[in-house]
Amino acid sequence: MVKIAIGSDHVGYELKPEIIEYLKELGYEVSDFGTYSSERTDYPIYGKEVAQKVAAGEYDLGVLICGTGVGISLAANKVPGIRSVVCSEPYSAKLSKEHNNTNILAFGSRVVGAELAKMIVKVWLDAKFIGGRHQRRIDEIAAIEANNDEKFEAIKVANSQKYADR
Repeated sequence: MVKIAIGSDHVGYELKPEIIEYLKELGYEVSDFGTYSSERTDYPIYGKEVAQKVAAGEYDLGVLICGTGVGISLAANKVPGIRSVVCSEPYSAKLSKEHNNTNILAFGSRVVGAELAKMIVKVWLDAKFIGGRHQRRIDEIAAIEANNDEKFEAIKVANSQKYADR
């Protein structure tokens, strides 16, 4: 069973239970990493917590909610191995998984309502990474993340040659 870690700040707190219930209805195992009240808190706490769980392989995927989805996604993306995306509509969610193999989905409770959030989640979960040329790009991102300029340049040169051969 696919395990999903979920987290939110105080702004996403009210939407989070609806998303948790929806994920469970879809057959996913879900663990809530906070916040557990509407008391003001800082979104990086929950972005980091969920991202670390996903990066460590304890959870397959993550879902994050704050006011816009932006701040909590930025925090999550600071954890090596995380490719978090903010989506306010299903098309970007689908392509983020197909092209970027995103492992965390973020959205804003001030931007999308519960039904649109569910649509975004469903499309993202149903999408599959298609690999190919997209894997090379993820490898480049990983080299940037590792601050490995030599590896990045090697991938870039190899990719340039592949494009030139077409």
